[in-house]
Amino acid sequence: MIAVRKRSAGQEPIVMVTAYDTPFARIADDAGVDVILVGDSVADNVLGFEDTLSVSVSDMAHHTAAVARAHPSALIVADMPWMSYHTDVRDALMNAATLVHAGAQAVKLEGGMKRLPVIEAILDAEIPVMGHLGLTPQSLHAMGGMKVQARSIAQARDLERDAAALANAGCFALVLECVPDVVAGRVTNTIDIPTIGIGAGPLCDGQVLVLHDLLGLSSRPVAKFVRRYADVASVAREALRAYAKDVRSGDYPSDNETYHASSELARATKSDEPKHAS
Repeated sequence: MIAVRKRSAGQEPIVMVTAYDTPFARIADDAGVDVILVGDSVADNVLGFEDTLSVSVSDMAHHTAAVARAHPSALIVADMPWMSYHTDVRDALMNAATLVHAGAQAVKLEGGMKRLPVIEAILDAEIPVMGHLGLTPQSLHAMGGMKVQARSIAQARDLERDAAALANAGCFALVLECVPDVVAGRVTNTIDIPTIGIGAGPLCDGQVLVLHDLLGLSSRPVAKFVRRYADVASVAREALRAYAKDVRSGDYPSDNETYHASSELARATKSDEPKHAS
């Protein structure tokens, strides 16, 4: 159970990664991750948008269903996209329910105390909620871009108050994105639910990375906190170049990669060939 995975209690750190489709969900689950996040980062990693603001609830439900069809043992958490929980509580409830119907076992939404009415309503509907504080990408325009948050003492205190409020409301875990390590460590030590860091240093109760970043599939520049564990894009590019070369040279398909007709069919086909006048 993720909600009790505190390192201070001797628990192993939580491993969370994004995934947006069935093949990668299977790979992530086979690798033993604890949580698969169907992130709204599908916008810029898969769908070609510039930021996360362009995805809809329908988009998120589509990709959540694809992840769920992998039947992972990892917990499936779906991001609630921008404007899916910002208007009124009823809309937020229906949108959260849509993601659960698609296969999510929990939802994640961004923001602090001002989101409490929505969070409490979703929790009252028996849907687990993961919080998200610090850099909240859906607020990038209000924040003046993708910048490290809680750099001042006042901002750090505000983040601590928001974290305590989300924990007290009943969130089962909290993502801390792009905050100084000491701030993340203080929050981690003062709330009872686990923190999952992304650009928040090593003191959190777990870590999350975007799958496309850690596999080297992103074409955009990656943040300082990203560690690339593979260059899958280069491997795929070389494989496709080799395929194109073999097709153009006639090397593919080979005799072993071809379905051959029976002798009878071959003779019949040959006898049906048009005869050309000499």
